[in-house]
Amino acid sequence: MKIYVTFGQEHAHANAFSGKTLDKDSVAEIECESVEAGRAKAFELFEDKFFTHYLEDDIRESFMKHFPRGIIKVN
Repeated sequence: MKIYVTFGQEHAHANAFSGKTLDKDSVAEIECESVEAGRAKAFELFEDKFFTHYLEDDIRESFMKHFPRGIIKVN
């Protein structure tokens, strides 16, 4: 499964993933076995510097219009 993590206004993770910056304008995609495992990976990667997570069914065109930099795979 996949979960998707968004970031707050002050959260930026520069050059950490394929040379791309994760910030308020992007969504991180995490491949995982369960929601709990995905959240654990998010905390491992970003500590507490992310906003929240979403499931695959939540990711629609109307949702993504708020994230102009798109989805960035992190694992």
